[in-house]
Amino acid sequence: MELKSTDTGTSIFRTVDWITLILYLLLVTMGAVSIYAASYDFDNASLFDFNEFSGKQFLWIGLALVIGLVIFLLDYRLYEAYAYPIYAIVILVLIATIFLAPDIKGSRSWLQFGPVSLQPAEFGKFATALALAKLFDSYNFSLNEKMSNYARALTIIFLPIMLILLQKETGSALVYLSLVFVLYREGMPGIILCSILCAVTYFVVAVKYTTPLILGIPCGEFSIFVIILLLYALMILFFCKEAVLGRNIILGFLGSGIIVAVLSFLGVAINGRIFFLSILGVAIIYTVIAMPKHRPGRFGITIAAALVSVSFLFSVNYVFGNILQPHQQTRIKVSLGIEDDIRGAGYNVNQSKIAIGSGGLTGKGFLNGTQTKLKYVPEQHTDFIYCTIGEEEGFVGSAAVLLLFLALILRLIKLAERQRTAFGRVYGYCVVSYLIFHLAINIGMVIGLCPVIGIPLPFFSYGGSSLWGFTILLFIMLKIDASRRE
Repeated sequence: MELKSTDTGTSIFRTVDWITLILYLLLVTMGAVSIYAASYDFDNASLFDFNEFSGKQFLWIGLALVIGLVIFLLDYRLYEAYAYPIYAIVILVLIATIFLAPDIKGSRSWLQFGPVSLQPAEFGKFATALALAKLFDSYNFSLNEKMSNYARALTIIFLPIMLILLQKETGSALVYLSLVFVLYREGMPGIILCSILCAVTYFVVAVKYTTPLILGIPCGEFSIFVIILLLYALMILFFCKEAVLGRNIILGFLGSGIIVAVLSFLGVAINGRIFFLSILGVAIIYTVIAMPKHRPGRFGITIAAALVSVSFLFSVNYVFGNILQPHQQTRIKVSLGIEDDIRGAGYNVNQSKIAIGSGGLTGKGFLNGTQTKLKYVPEQHTDFIYCTIGEEEGFVGSAAVLLLFLALILRLIKLAERQRTAFGRVYGYCVVSYLIFHLAINIGMVIGLCPVIGIPLPFFSYGGSSLWGFTILLFIMLKIDASRRE
């Protein structure tokens, strides 16, 4: 029996995907070196000094490798068998965190264990991925078979989101929304993903473009009404496949628009909201009357999409003004260019862009970055670590890091697609979704394309919780892949 166990352990290391493992080792090593560069102390220049951030990060890396080794030595079937219990334990820890965690900058998301602080939300990622994979691997489970399957999947995703929001940690909660791409991979209709993208577009346009007024309403709201009408007509044409009905609705919209434009030119005061709601209402009534009675399903979805879009539009101002915290509102306004607060909320991003821009093509050289060495960029060893790379290594170094991440993501997609079970495939795509979201948002924050919401760069940002969380995610996937032939 012992010989068999040894052979099994040897075969695991022989069948592990070494390309993914090497990419991981490259990224974590580059991350630690970047942390050393970001927190470089002229008086204490030791890379492995445990009193410095770089030395501590190497300690976290060493412990992460031990965690990875333990994951490899465990039977891969344990992750599937105990997926729900692991998820339940993490949910209980997230609940406890709300009450036990100290208040740090308005957030209760870190549990203190003596000198060590851990963020349970980071470990909730792999637990949620396991539970979602277990659900999809259930006997005869199909996402589109019945609506209750959607409810079960969304419950697994949104439960940790709600608990993390109660900890007032919005950035970590938003990461879990990336799992919607897993649902899309597993059969969720593209119209739902399109609806999510439309919601984001509506929010940005409504918040950003409040002037000038057109027909008495903000130009952003005016533009969104036009988009809603256009999408309604296009869905009738292509989604419902009714050419005549769609053509008549388009002609009706164009005719109404021309009449309103002429009246407005002649000085007649017109309320834009009443106008758009009226023609949309007429279009919906006409659709209900003229649509084929034997297949109302897609028409119902089209009408519901239009009504939900209008409701969402009217809720944007309330959510932005009453739900979001003042500092969150300011960050969004700075990111959208509504405000230019370079001494306040926009300071970090402004200094980060200066650092990256000053790096040029090839950078200033390792440890020669002035913005980072003189501490002009706050949080440069955590959330803004990428600006250190941009300043010292330039465009070439920054692009190299992104290419390594791209290689890892593409490799993980390949690993996910070659799994023989839904459990392995879904779990693999969960890991990919997390990585893509973290990478896109963090880089977007650093270069000013996204609001600053405190999302770390995987394997690079300082901290044990993020590193261990992603290590567990990645090594469980490697273990599942290495055992796929058993």
